[in-house]
Amino acid sequence: MTPPPPPADAGAPAIDDVQSRRDERQVAIDKAGIRDLAHPVRVSDRSRREQHTVARVSMSVELPKHFKGTHMSRFIEILHREREVSVADLGALLQETAARLEADAAHIEIEFPFFVMKRAPVSGVESLMDYRVTLSGTRRDGVDRRSIRVVVPVTSLCPCSKKISERGAHNQRSHVTITAQLRGSMWIEDLIDIAESEASSELYAILKRPDEKFVTERAYDNPKFVEDLVRDVALRLDREPQIAAYRVEVENFESIHNHSAYALVERGPDPADQRAK
Repeated sequence: MTPPPPPADAGAPAIDDVQSRRDERQVAIDKAGIRDLAHPVRVSDRSRREQHTVARVSMSVELPKHFKGTHMSRFIEILHREREVSVADLGALLQETAARLEADAAHIEIEFPFFVMKRAPVSGVESLMDYRVTLSGTRRDGVDRRSIRVVVPVTSLCPCSKKISERGAHNQRSHVTITAQLRGSMWIEDLIDIAESEASSELYAILKRPDEKFVTERAYDNPKFVEDLVRDVALRLDREPQIAAYRVEVENFESIHNHSAYALVERGPDPADQRAK
């Protein structure tokens, strides 16, 4: 029986693994890894269907002070094991990342566009609205913490402008950003609904003339300062039993100023802080 051929690198000199050397500077690194890697993902929506989209993925681990570097290629190997990753696999990805890189703490952030089919309020014409969603997770000493962030574009109309103007009132597009730690399952659309329902008006990708009249008048009848909007969204989040902690931010991209108006409300531990307490 013919023996198998030797490996292609048999007899080749060993390659020095520089990143595995010991570091003597005594500085631990909170996060070392990769950022902004594009990868296909799938995510469930409220209609019980799956969306297929492309995410920007960041992965990192905590690096002890005596380690010179981490194994960057392993992050990509973990992610590329599946041609398309499900966002439901975040816990398994965290566990594998911590194990393969022999780290006490691993961090993963998955940012992707999420689409909702919306029906215009009068004509009923359907169109897709896109929202920016980020799922973040940390695994530290075997314990996972996760948060979800969704950016919801809406319309806000200024109560002061309406009060003092003889004709009309200035309005603008605003972003309501909700970052939440969840106790259990919650649809992304549920958070979107909360933000849109508290705005002067929600947005649509397609509006016919009767729809435009409706949303313009609705915003005029429902004026809100940035402070009004952030408080109203916060009160709605307070009533959600699945939400353990949250941060809600509102930014109005002012139409009569060259700056934005901004407000923030937080409840509970910082939901965006992925360091375990």
